[in-house]
Amino acid sequence: MKYVLASASPRRRELLKQIIDDFEICPAEAEEKVNLSLFPDQIACALAESKCDEAFRKYPEATVIGCDTIVVFQNEILGKPKDREDAFNTLKKLSGRTHYVITGVCVRNKFKKLVEFDTTEVKFNTLTDEFIEKYIATGSPMDKAGSYGIQDGGVVKEYFGSYTNVVGLPVTLTKKLIDGVLE
Repeated sequence: MKYVLASASPRRRELLKQIIDDFEICPAEAEEKVNLSLFPDQIACALAESKCDEAFRKYPEATVIGCDTIVVFQNEILGKPKDREDAFNTLKKLSGRTHYVITGVCVRNKFKKLVEFDTTEVKFNTLTDEFIEKYIATGSPMDKAGSYGIQDGGVVKEYFGSYTNVVGLPVTLTKKLIDGVLE
């Protein structure tokens, strides 16, 4: 069985290796179009399905895995930062507060397609402006929804739910969906 991950994320690649030894990478290239009339979990699922379908067109004989992670704070979706100022403002907004991370996962092959999502509640430490500036200087926040990585020290106080969901690939859910399309 050939597997394809529809993502260029090195974090997703490492997490998927916990489930599958050998797979190809085929990052989605289409522009992400968000329908803001949908609920956040529906948005994450629609984006994951779009990425999965794009890769599946190139690999119709494979089992394709597509994911998309969004950060939701007070009903606002916080994407990847546009620049350093945007990252600073996002981290300042989340400082000391709780938000939700939702990852949509789509797994499909020529027989079946399954789409589900996972949600994790995340509470931030209270971050000083100095901490935020130093953190942004590492470059880590610049390619992540919500401008942070849970694996980066000092940012997250606690979380309730799947750690790997916040990293970008809920391993347990993904394994369930892979098994589900192979039944």
